[in-house]
Amino acid sequence: MTKKEIATSFLKLAGSGKVQEAYDQFVAIDFIHHNQYFKGDRASLKAAMEDAHETEPNTFIDIKNCYQDGDTVITHSHVGKEAMDITVVHIFRFENDKIVELWDLGQVIDKDSPNENGAF
Repeated sequence: MTKKEIATSFLKLAGSGKVQEAYDQFVAIDFIHHNQYFKGDRASLKAAMEDAHETEPNTFIDIKNCYQDGDTVITHSHVGKEAMDITVVHIFRFENDKIVELWDLGQVIDKDSPNENGAF
């Protein structure tokens, strides 16, 4: 698999609640992340993702764009939840075809936004 395929497969698995499978297949043991709401280690983000699926699961994830530059892959996705839609950018850094570092940035899509171009 290419790094872009790994990143998108990770998002689709984790986003559908198969968090353990996503981590087992694609995430390095020494993985770190930069989500400001959780400790920066592998176990903390994995637990948060599992909890999020239990309390407010995604209804869909649509990866709109995926870019690669060397060992970095960036995705831009539309994530649906029951109460809201979100636009999310993930930045993945790879080593040896495993995700070793992750940044995620999200924004709730305002249904009444004055921007005629929309989020996508």
